[in-house]
Amino acid sequence: MTSRLLTKITSSSSNAKIFRAGATVSALGLVTTVATAVKELTIARYFGRNDAIDAFFIAYLLPSFSVTLVVGSLGAALIPVYVDVRRKGGSGPAQELFSSVMFLTVLALTAIAVLLGLFSSYYLPFLGSGFSPEKLIMTRELLVALLPFVLFSGIALCVTSVLNAGEQFALPALTPLATPLIVILFVIFTARLWNAYAIVIGTVFGSVVEASALARTLNKQGIRFRVKWNGLTEDVRAVLRQYSPMIAGSFLMGSTLVVDKSMAAMLPGGSVAALTYANKIVSAVFAIGASALGTAAFPYFSGMIADKDWGGCRHTLKRYTVLLLAITVPFTVCLIAFSKPLVRLLFQHGAFTPADTVLVSKVQTCYLIQLPFYILAILFVRFLSAAKRNDVLMYGAGIGLILDVVLNLVFMRYWGVAGIALSTSAVYACTLAYVAVYSMRVLRESQDVAYAVHVRTNPS
Repeated sequence: MTSRLLTKITSSSSNAKIFRAGATVSALGLVTTVATAVKELTIARYFGRNDAIDAFFIAYLLPSFSVTLVVGSLGAALIPVYVDVRRKGGSGPAQELFSSVMFLTVLALTAIAVLLGLFSSYYLPFLGSGFSPEKLIMTRELLVALLPFVLFSGIALCVTSVLNAGEQFALPALTPLATPLIVILFVIFTARLWNAYAIVIGTVFGSVVEASALARTLNKQGIRFRVKWNGLTEDVRAVLRQYSPMIAGSFLMGSTLVVDKSMAAMLPGGSVAALTYANKIVSAVFAIGASALGTAAFPYFSGMIADKDWGGCRHTLKRYTVLLLAITVPFTVCLIAFSKPLVRLLFQHGAFTPADTVLVSKVQTCYLIQLPFYILAILFVRFLSAAKRNDVLMYGAGIGLILDVVLNLVFMRYWGVAGIALSTSAVYACTLAYVAVYSMRVLRESQDVAYAVHVRTNPS
């Protein structure tokens, strides 16, 4: 059945391109995911669920969230406009747009890094509400050391968006391999001396390497890495118009991660670490599958929409929905069945005890339920973003955040930290229903408009 679906999907040009690009990103992403898994195993071996690793996870929370929020949202707003500008005007206008967007990106990231450092003593007590004063001091020191990561990781992410828009997928998918490899080396050789600072320094150094490598690759598209303000042109305005609802939506949806970990900090010690370890396999699947799908589909959806090919969009959504369900549902069932052995195999070494395995496997099972919902939702989210309907995503993210808080409060009373993971899965199930319904509505409205225009221009 799956082979017949693959044949149907690859029979059309756009679907074939998405499939090939997705396969490339997925294969190379697998290499990076394996390296990331080895990094997590190394961290678990050296730190287990002690106070230092709890402090690092909370310290890393807002810097990583800020990068994803500011630059991830910007990439989603930039790609449809960039593809359109490059198709109509060539590399000159595309260079001007990229340089101006990069100027705004560097300015915003620098300001965020400074603000995170200045106000850390005010917000960290809320994120680590169950931490002792000594543990909070450690968390703040780790956060301050992480701040350069905000700038360099953000630059890398912005350049990756432009490379993907130009249908370059291989190197951007492989470059994130640098950070986990560097972190592994720092942990192995300096963890006993520097404690959690070994992870921090490795993370910062890795982000510098990634940003440098990606910036040099831009030349293959005829684009130079240049931070220059070229004025508030109409193209920049078009990006900013989409960016406002996108960043609001990303903030609301991304806040669920902050909310989940801060609420886990209210539970017994080690709960934040348990939640983080339990999400590792899920994150790996997302990196290999969901991220690859979203990265590959977005530029092609943008191209089809620029060409008013609404029938092609509908065809792609339909075919990939069937294929994704056929693959993800049985895969999720298998992972749930082997949740405990997987945790034992991956993490139960050194400071990570059998009791930790029991707890983390329960949390992981609740997290795994979200896989089919999340991966399929990515497909519809990318379509809506390419259609410049980020307002729809913003409202959906607001609903998701409210639902997440409510379900966390209810579920954690009965199942503790596992209830927080179960809440996340329930939120993504609701999110899928929301984005799928609105995608069909946007398609229907767009096709009606296209038909009305056709009738007016061809009255016969």
